[in-house]
Amino acid sequence: MLILESDLFDVYKAPNLFQLGGYLPMSVVTLLLVALVFAAWKAPRRVKEIGLLTLALGFLWMAIGLIIHSNLMQVTGDASLSAIWLGVKRSLIPFACSLIVYIISLIIRNILKPRD
Repeated sequence: MLILESDLFDVYKAPNLFQLGGYLPMSVVTLLLVALVFAAWKAPRRVKEIGLLTLALGFLWMAIGLIIHSNLMQVTGDASLSAIWLGVKRSLIPFACSLIVYIISLIIRNILKPRD
């Protein structure tokens, strides 16, 4: 079976990931990214805290997403493999985005760190 290159990249479109990750978690991660860039400009001491907050919230949303999805599967009785992986995928998207924001905060901290 021939898989076209455009079919592979259709899965990774940003609006699709934003919707799949959930509007609230992804909006908060985006706002924290904006706050991180603003803090790097105005308050460099806050970059570490914003990065850690983003990472902690991403982990929290991952756990909450897995709990909600497992409760949904328990109530409906549908435990197909595709349903399980959809729940895992939807709960990992905000965590992955928050991890990217944390990595950006580490890069900003290293750039702004004074040299000895």
